[in-house]
Amino acid sequence: MGTKRRRGGNGGMEENALAILDTSCFSKSTQHIADDRLSFLEAVRSGFLVPENPPAPTNKIYKAVFQILKDENSLYLITSSYQLLLELDKRFPHVYLSTAKKSELSSPSSLPCNELVVVEEAWSPFSFGTDVSSSEKEDHGKTSESLDVTAFHLLIQDLTKVPDEENNEVLDSKPLRNMLLFQYLVSVLEGDFVLRNLAFTENSDWITLRESLLNMILVSRKITYKGLIKDWLSAMCELSQFSIDCSHDLRPSETESPEVTEKSHTALAIALPEIVKRTCVSVQKFLLMIIELDSSKKTADTKGWTTRADGVRTQAMEIIMEELTYDKNILFPFLQALDKPKLKLDMIVQYFQKYIPKTSVRTRRSNGSTDDSTFGGVLKCFSNGNNTKSIIKKINTEVAQLLLAHAFQAYISLHSTENKEDIADNSLPEICKNMISAFTCLKKTDEHTVIPPFGKEALFTAAIMLSGV
Repeated sequence: MGTKRRRGGNGGMEENALAILDTSCFSKSTQHIADDRLSFLEAVRSGFLVPENPPAPTNKIYKAVFQILKDENSLYLITSSYQLLLELDKRFPHVYLSTAKKSELSSPSSLPCNELVVVEEAWSPFSFGTDVSSSEKEDHGKTSESLDVTAFHLLIQDLTKVPDEENNEVLDSKPLRNMLLFQYLVSVLEGDFVLRNLAFTENSDWITLRESLLNMILVSRKITYKGLIKDWLSAMCELSQFSIDCSHDLRPSETESPEVTEKSHTALAIALPEIVKRTCVSVQKFLLMIIELDSSKKTADTKGWTTRADGVRTQAMEIIMEELTYDKNILFPFLQALDKPKLKLDMIVQYFQKYIPKTSVRTRRSNGSTDDSTFGGVLKCFSNGNNTKSIIKKINTEVAQLLLAHAFQAYISLHSTENKEDIADNSLPEICKNMISAFTCLKKTDEHTVIPPFGKEALFTAAIMLSGV
């Protein structure tokens, strides 16, 4: 891994841009201050994004833009600062791959290799130093230049409150600001983690992955890791349900400042559905990165590359499966929200494995034995009346139908892509046939059961696919 010291910004340009922001800008709220902040953002864009080869912004520039994103109430300034930060990170990445020149290779015939470069002393929106004061924690670190781990956890908790806050009579900009702030932070985590994880995969470089921002958050003692995952799960379910219907009263509040007009409320309402949708995507990205990190750490543990300092952490999948097992009220919204077919299929199969009866003795020559670690194996278990009766004693028929329907939906999605190695256990016709058989067996076992709409849709799809074979 290479390191590179961040280039200093254009001193004159930086001074001129920062001069626009008076120290009082972050303690008062007037139209003049809003104009100054907008002028500052435009100056940063002109100085660092428009030129062909501009110097990288200094940390002072980043901190000022980030503070606007954290503090502003104006939707335009919130979105402008958010977009500017994304563009700056894209043009001046903190972690990137650099292809070695031929003269630097050991031999002329050597293929160019990609070296991971981490910019030394680059600005980060995260702070992993000492604990901030309690007042800063309550204000989510708004008086500080970056967010500590506790503030990040609190931000995730705030995402669970978005539906309640936005269902009030008056639309508020705070929930939208929190959602865009979370989206940006996940973007930073992704830009840092993906390349480090790639370096680990290709070069077994666990130390580099250990120093990723994501890992530093998860191992922090300032938060409870299990609590973070539970709050993530709540945020995902709440936001997913809320995204279905984002209708609001656009009347301005009587207590709002004169600058907040009916026009601004209309703008908030128009922006809300898309922001909620993109936040749901970021919430899932956050989980996927954690799952990938868990997998890489497990590999590093197996190879003996980790030390006691790395600690022991329960994998996120185990925590989520435990929550889904003991709180079936969140099962439906979770499956409805999760739009990653491979992950959804794997999780449902794992869920069923807890309830599928295990035979007392299995020999190598056992006939009719099924592999319940695959979706095909799970469906075959439901072809047996005794197995089905045992399963629905532990989970009711409705839950079983819900899981089978979502698993089938995920299977079909994977089958329509090129990644068919994930579903190579059974052919599509066999899966469709066993899907119909499983629902038939459920109906026979529980005569009073009613197949819900999503179950009927899955059966209809299976029947159509079978008829077309």
